[in-house]
This record gives sequence, C-alpha cells and structure tokens, in this order.
Amino acid sequence: MAFPIVTRTLHRHIDIDGLRVFYRESTPETDHAPVLLLLHGFPSASHQFRRLVDALGAHYRLIAPDLPGFGHSDVPASPLTFDRLGEVMAGFVERLRLDHFVMYVFDYGAPVGFRLALRHPERVAGLVVQNGNAYEEGLGEAMRKLVALRPGHEGEEAAREMLTLPVTRRQYEAGTGDVQLVSPDSWVLDQYFLDKPERARPQLDLLLDYHANLGHYPEWQEWLRTRRPPMLITWGANDMFFPEPGAHAYLRDVPDAELHVYPTGHFALEEYLPEIAPLIASFLDRTWKTVSSG
Repeated sequence: MAFPIVTRTLHRHIDIDGLRVFYRESTPETDHAPVLLLLHGFPSASHQFRRLVDALGAHYRLIAPDLPGFGHSDVPASPLTFDRLGEVMAGFVERLRLDHFVMYVFDYGAPVGFRLALRHPERVAGLVVQNGNAYEEGLGEAMRKLVALRPGHEGEEAAREMLTLPVTRRQYEAGTGDVQLVSPDSWVLDQYFLDKPERARPQLDLLLDYHANLGHYPEWQEWLRTRRPPMLITWGANDMFFPEPGAHAYLRDVPDAELHVYPTGHFALEEYLPEIAPLIASFLDRTWKTVSSG
C-alpha cells in the first residue's frame, strides 16, 4: 500500500520591529515550490490553517503567521490598529525575503493583506479570498453593528462581548450545514488566548478600529481594478459577518476571478476543506507558472 506524503511543519519565531512573531511553515519537497502566505482572522490565529497546511504543505510552501496580539505572537505595548498590523506583516515579508507569493486573506486578514498589497504590489502573485471583505455590500448586520462602535464606555462594553466563549463558538458553528464537521478544538484554543489578561486591550483596540478599514475600500478596489491579480474566491454563504454579496462584489473589479460559494458559515475551511484545498492547489499551480516564466 502506498502512503501519501506527510507534511512536515516548522514552528518558528522571528523578531519584527521589536515584536516576536510566531509562524508556521511547511517544508515542501522542492525548494522552488509555490509560496502561499496565510493571513488569519478574528478570533483565531495561524492554527486555523493547520489542516490546510497538512493537506497542501508537502507540495507548496505555506507560511502562516500569528498576527501581533494573536496566538503565540507578542502583544504590542502601544495601541493596536490595522495600520500597525499591516506594517508588521510588511516587515515579516521582507525579513523572510518573500519576493513573490500568493496571499490567502480571511476576515481580519483581508484588511491586513490589502495594506500589504498596496505596500508591495510587485510581490503579490495572486489572491485567495475566503470571507475577507472589501466592499460595503459584504458587511452583514452583525458587522455593521461592530463598524458603528467607537472608543468609549458604551463602545467598549459592546466590543467586549465579542471576546466571550459563546460568541467565539458561534462564529464557528453559525451557518454550517453539519456542525459535526467543526472541531471544538478551534474555538477552545481561540478562547484560551482571548482569556489571557494582556489580550483584552489589544483585541478591543482592533474591534474599535475596524471602522477605519471602510475608508480604505476605494483604494483597495482601485488596486484590484488596476492590477487584476489572478484571484480565487471561496466563500461561506451563511457568514453572519460577511455574507455572500461580498464575494460577488469582487467580480466588478476582477471579472475573471474564479468564484466558489458553499452553504456554510464564517470558517468555511472547517466544513469544506476537502472541496477547497484542491481548488487552492490548482490555483497555485496555474499562478506560479506566470511567476516562473516572468
């Protein structure tokens, strides 16, 4: 019986602007494998991509950092903003000498990733977008309530509810077709980090800063229209934060984008990894041919 190749994953830290940033990196069979940078969302960290790394890491170089204030990465001493996350990830890409990479953006990873793309457009060979929003119509009712929050007592009290276990669990289970396919390990590990005393302030800072991303939507859309990057969109249609219209909106600016919508919720990989992983592999193969020939 022939056994499949099992991925070896390295678990590393690197110092970026005084912050110790944790990341996972697969070790593919070839040194010239396509590179996929995985940018996670709230309230998770790079561990949300563990199964994807196992599925693809033997053939592709998958790199998944924990954003500052998340997972095993340091918590910044100064207030945490999306601009700051973008700066740190730009430094991360430079330190790892990632001259070309395909970028997977999800949830918070989208505003971070688009900031990175505007800083280094020449490095982004393609985009995989999974429930990562860049359009007004992609904001669900739950997200519009969050966007309305501002710093201050009432805003912080409302944002603080987002850090509780019931909300964390609901983000994984809401909208799924078969909740048995969603591992409870995910929300338990997320909550472990959220409950650390030093994590509350930076997480609240980011929740109350999310509204600032909407002002950048026009420039991100302009970047998409101008660059027309190769693009794969996979989307959980029942996402209570970023519903399906947000996926179709990308086609206005990148009409050739490949779009796949699934009857699941926010964390689409939890339920549809067997369907999505082959799409990503095929997309990486096609996209990297352009990089290699260039």
